[in-house]
Amino acid sequence: MTSQFAALAIDCANPGLLSNFWCEVLGWVVIDSDETDFSIGSPDGSGLTIDLIAVPEPKTVKNRLHIDLRADGCTTAEELDRVMALGAQRVDVGQTPDVSWVVLADPEGNEFCLLSRPVQEVAG
Repeated sequence: MTSQFAALAIDCANPGLLSNFWCEVLGWVVIDSDETDFSIGSPDGSGLTIDLIAVPEPKTVKNRLHIDLRADGCTTAEELDRVMALGAQRVDVGQTPDVSWVVLADPEGNEFCLLSRPVQEVAG
């Protein structure tokens, strides 16, 4: 027997704001919510969820765990433009200029990466 990955929990100041951002980025929906917590996931209910949990303290250091994304159905450049229009910002976490991914942060500063190759290039 083994464990199964069920959810990724993200502490945040405004779970409503971040749930909206991540739902737009991923094409997901809010599955459950209350005043302090939001769970988001695939519209068909498959796969893991992201739980956004209100905490009083602000983010202060680089995340030790982060999300990696791939463009799906468009180029990486098009996806970068779309995600930045939703509120992501480019950030420097010490990556060198020659890396093949883009380091971004969500509206509360949680880092994530947009990988260089879209889903269609790696699915083959």
